[in-house]
Amino acid sequence: MPEIEINGNKIELNEEGFMANPKEWNEEIAKALGKAEEGLDELTKDHWAVINYIRGYYLEKELAPMVRKICKHTGLKLKYIFELFPSGPAKGACKLAGLPKPDGCV
Repeated sequence: MPEIEINGNKIELNEEGFMANPKEWNEEIAKALGKAEEGLDELTKDHWAVINYIRGYYLEKELAPMVRKICKHTGLKLKYIFELFPSGPAKGACKLAGLPKPDGCV
């Protein structure tokens, strides 16, 4: 199983780059995954708005929110969210938020 090392800690990832154990997630992991998996050198306040909303929604409901809910809650346009997360909000944003791969994500 692939892994990423962050501050001396090894974090296991599945073959698609999602965390094997989402409970290990923290902001440093999000930053490292952003760089390694999405090619993002830094995460902006808009990245964090999406990541924090997705993570909070997942912790409450045990599933990822639909993209339209992300847009509505954050006030960000869908096109812009795709610019923030090159592999898309379902795959890229969920990956950085430490969620398992969402259902329906291809």
